[in-house]
Amino acid sequence: MAAQAPQAGRALDGRVILVTGAHGALGEAAARACAAAGACVVLLGRRVPKLTRLYDAIEAAGAPQPAIYPLDLAGATPDDYADLAANIERDCGRLDGILHCAADFKGLVSLENTPPEDWQRALHVNLSAPLLLTRACLPLLRRREDAAVVFVLDDPARVGRALWGGYAVAKFGLAGLVQVLRDELEHSPVRVHGLLPGPMRSALRGKAYFAEDPGQVPEASAYAAACVRLLGAAGRGEPATVRAAPERAPVPRLHVLPS
Repeated sequence: MAAQAPQAGRALDGRVILVTGAHGALGEAAARACAAAGACVVLLGRRVPKLTRLYDAIEAAGAPQPAIYPLDLAGATPDDYADLAANIERDCGRLDGILHCAADFKGLVSLENTPPEDWQRALHVNLSAPLLLTRACLPLLRRREDAAVVFVLDDPARVGRALWGGYAVAKFGLAGLVQVLRDELEHSPVRVHGLLPGPMRSALRGKAYFAEDPGQVPEASAYAAACVRLLGAAGRGEPATVRAAPERAPVPRLHVLPS
């Protein structure tokens, strides 16, 4: 499906944005916000019924028609990512941004007791897959005057502790990936950012904080506008890693992390 012609006044008008993990808490909230901001959103995930419900909700809201791309990152190969890029080019004609929201976390367990397959899955879904997918899409992104790749990070002070396992190790690696890839693409039209949101109500958080009252934690939608900002022209000039506070305002304040 080709991107629709832009309408004045919206931050992502005319842009095509790929959202991975689009059926998760932040992925869904960000996809809705991107669509409301005028983007044609490509919804990538492994749970087709949830993607379909999100597709219907976006379309019912009068936003640009989205697209669904079913893909399980745990088993995806470089050929799968190449096919993804080719399909986006064929059906959408362009790609202006990628928002990496997909994450894998099975729960708190020591490294000593982590099954090898769980360790490998955590590193692949949370670190290797975002890189391989981005690499496959870089030729499309380079054709735009202003493109952005946004990786969702996690608080190193929170996850860099016992029992967070492969998820924590992968998230530390993802933060490094942001720095390296941003430096490598410095002289290209592709911006790279790491978004560090605060606590949010999600299934992932529930696996670690199972005794917590979810009602006391901000909803993922509190960070959706920060995603829109980094993916659009307003994100130009933002640093490699930014922290988003949970705000309800259209564009939450982004705080630079100390280097």
